Amino acid sequence: MENLSLLQRFANPDLLQNMTLGEKLLASTYVAVLGMAITFIALIILWGFIIIMGNVLGVRKPKKEPVKVVAEPKAQPEIKTTAEETDSGDDEELVAVITAAIAASLNTSTHNIVVRNIVRVPDTTPVWGQAGRLEQMNKML
Repeated sequence: MENLSLLQRFANPDLLQNMTLGEKLLASTYVAVLGMAITFIALIILWGFIIIMGNVLGVRKPKKEPVKVVAEPKAQPEIKTTAEETDSGDDEELVAVITAAIAASLNTSTHNIVVRNIVRVPDTTPVWGQAGRLEQMNKML
């Protein structure tokens, strides 16, 4: 029985008892590497089948056309922001805050932005969605 390979002795429970710790570790390493190799080969074959099926069925990714950059003269951006006006006297402060937020997001000065109209847009998010957002924000604190 000395002619058996290491993996054959590792598979037999009777012979496993007689193996040294080094032989057991070496056989375990062989089994792990063999398992990973088989899995990797199966994934490559699966990937090949997916590519072939895509070519046979005619499914192809659309080619992206190069973006043409056209130089246009910079105009002063006019942004129409929507938010409902309140009856309190803080309308000017609200306009200033909204203008500053828009300027920060556009990386420009507040002098380049003109806010002409503010109308509040009704929130159509369901109650469960609002509760979920509130819960997520409270978890961050």
